[in-house]
Amino acid sequence: MSETFDVAVIGAGPGGYVAAIRCAQLGLSTVCIDEWKNSKGKASLGGTCLNVGCIPSKALLESSENYFQIQHKSSVHGISAENISVDIPVMIARKDKIVSTFTAGITSLFKKNKIKSMHGRGTLLNLEVSANAWQIKVDDNGNVETIQAKHVIVATGSIPRQLSFTPIDNEMVLDNAGALALKHVPKRLGVIGAGVIGLEMGSVWCRLGAEVTILEAMPGFLMAADEQIAKEAKSIFTKEPGLRINTGVNIKSVKVSDNSIVVGYSDSNNQDQVMEVDKLIVAIGRIPNTNGLGIEENGLAVDERGFIVVDEYCRTNLTNIYAVGDVVRGPMLAHKASEEGVAVAEMIKHLETSQASTSEAIDFNTIPWVIYTAPEIAWVGKNEQELRAAGIAYKVGQFPFIANGRARAIGETSGFVKVLADEKTDRVLGVHMIGPQVSELISEAVMAMKFSASSQDIASIVHAHPSLSEVLHEAALGVDKRALHI
Repeated sequence: MSETFDVAVIGAGPGGYVAAIRCAQLGLSTVCIDEWKNSKGKASLGGTCLNVGCIPSKALLESSENYFQIQHKSSVHGISAENISVDIPVMIARKDKIVSTFTAGITSLFKKNKIKSMHGRGTLLNLEVSANAWQIKVDDNGNVETIQAKHVIVATGSIPRQLSFTPIDNEMVLDNAGALALKHVPKRLGVIGAGVIGLEMGSVWCRLGAEVTILEAMPGFLMAADEQIAKEAKSIFTKEPGLRINTGVNIKSVKVSDNSIVVGYSDSNNQDQVMEVDKLIVAIGRIPNTNGLGIEENGLAVDERGFIVVDEYCRTNLTNIYAVGDVVRGPMLAHKASEEGVAVAEMIKHLETSQASTSEAIDFNTIPWVIYTAPEIAWVGKNEQELRAAGIAYKVGQFPFIANGRARAIGETSGFVKVLADEKTDRVLGVHMIGPQVSELISEAVMAMKFSASSQDIASIVHAHPSLSEVLHEAALGVDKRALHI
């Protein structure tokens, strides 16, 4: 008879492995099924985020920024250096070591929490009514096992969207995985897509010396962000040597030869253009990964875009099956997936024991967004164009980093922080940032919004001096025109 668990988690990315750990912490017998293999063909927990996404990209961003700082910014500190060079294989090896350390860490956490880890593709077979458990096939290259679980959490994540007329080979035409594994700096790099992945990967290789051209289909730049933030970002980015950003582009053809790629496209004026590059990154978004899951066979509902349909508590239309992360609606963010995984685990514990449930629906409005360019971009809540479209009256406080002592001291003065508050109640509706270390500063804004704070609440908090956090303080003061240092 097949082994039976309280919970089976399919997928070991930030949604899946966190859900598995929380389930085990709550005393539920748990198995986590994952099919990811690293470049050496070995099982590697952590999903896209840890293996070829969030973590390795930040490692390369840091390395490339250090190189850029030494080349272009250290002289103002009285530091000079000659014959600066970059060793790409060493940089990639550092990135790989960070990844392997964390994947091994997840394996250790699974052992500590007595979670059974199974490598292979998990497929839903059927609900065994008599046992009140789902049958799940785990196929590891033809080695097939079948297990049972009372509850199933689908956390299979997403995969890169491809251009229909150009396959990704990760030699010439690259996705995020290929962009993180280049062995040398291409002289000319093309990027299709100016979203988070396109900007971050383009930023890495531009800092290391590549001439980077980004082609974006949308008519504007970073249209998901506050329009003022997006305008400031484009102005800063395009001042950097070797980076061009073209919006309103329609890709017509991609021709790959042994030594180059030729991209034919029409520009925002509908004029035909040609771009020849040495490598091409395709970063046109991601789609839910449901291949081989057994969706059609079991009637698991998906929407018109292929996302598994869930309610506000991540419950699907099938008994005791939940789905979290990139495979469901909402932003494709690792921290969103993890929070959903925890919430589902606690709900399952409630169902199994009839204890009071502490889980609550995830509030997408208080999930922070971050783009790790230089300068960084971060936001939470509504932006100005969304508030105007909704007819919500609001007031604005804004403060630039150039007027901040700590920003001056570290030599990173680009950008600003903007606080949007309800005109009548003063409740914070959104906070938008571009500048140094805003990936860290945004958490204060998230906390403020989570607890329904007003701009006055932020303004009344004593912020350390000198610190970058004072920019948020001054922006909050500015909502009522009380900013002190401008």
